[in-house]
Amino acid sequence: MQKKTSSIPVRILARELGNGIFVTNISSAVLLMADKEFNQAHRHDCHFFILQEEGVLQMEIDFEKYGLDKPAIFYQSPNQVHKVLTAENVDGYILIINDENLNPEYLKLLQGIKHVRPLVVTEREDLAIIQQAFALCKNLYERKKDKLYHSQMKDSCNILIALFISYYLKQSKSIEKTSRFDIIERAFTALLEQHFLILKRPADYAKKLNITASYLNECIKNVTGFPVSYHIQQRVILEAKRLLYHSDKSVKEIANELGYDDYPYFSRLFTKVAEISALAFRSKNHD
Repeated sequence: MQKKTSSIPVRILARELGNGIFVTNISSAVLLMADKEFNQAHRHDCHFFILQEEGVLQMEIDFEKYGLDKPAIFYQSPNQVHKVLTAENVDGYILIINDENLNPEYLKLLQGIKHVRPLVVTEREDLAIIQQAFALCKNLYERKKDKLYHSQMKDSCNILIALFISYYLKQSKSIEKTSRFDIIERAFTALLEQHFLILKRPADYAKKLNITASYLNECIKNVTGFPVSYHIQQRVILEAKRLLYHSDKSVKEIANELGYDDYPYFSRLFTKVAEISALAFRSKNHD
């Protein structure tokens, strides 16, 4: 069993990046070396945008395993817990960027994307433009003597990020055909990511969106098939699973950290949502 910590390990990259942006080619060795520091799943404090052009890559992201052997893109948010499992003959690019350099509108869109996971790029035109954008960002990243160096980097990297977001959104529904329900659902998802530790009632999110709780519930059920309370509980329990697996905090401590003073209630909630008790989950995943 790997050694646990008092909380989920976070690699503080912001202070290592200098201007908050880093672009380079990736290889199997680079990916494996990047994770070697912790030798366990962990978080970063920055946003990762990766293009895998060739090779075979296996990753674990929030208890789900993904295997890629075709050209693919994937975005990793600061909240996601991840680990590289295997990497063979991988070639591609990686962009690491902090909040300060990320377009605020793009950040909102990223927070609103559901089920952030690796996506295979099936269209040659899509792959080509992402490759070109990455190549431009890398070339500009290396031109550190340019007078407008940081502005060039920030602008070009946000264009690349826009391409990533566009591709993720295209997998669900085109922006042009987005309904009022979809707009509210994305806004709710973004708010949930920001406030799930504090806000636990559907009415809390409805108030922030300036709509009624019943209308919010109607919108969310129309888009996802599940009520608002379901999504709140799922987000809380995902964080609980992360802490149970990657820290040595007690279930009661985790309940308090997630905003539940009533430990028995939290324990029942975990069992209901995860279909396994918190202690059993921890034991099962560390056998």
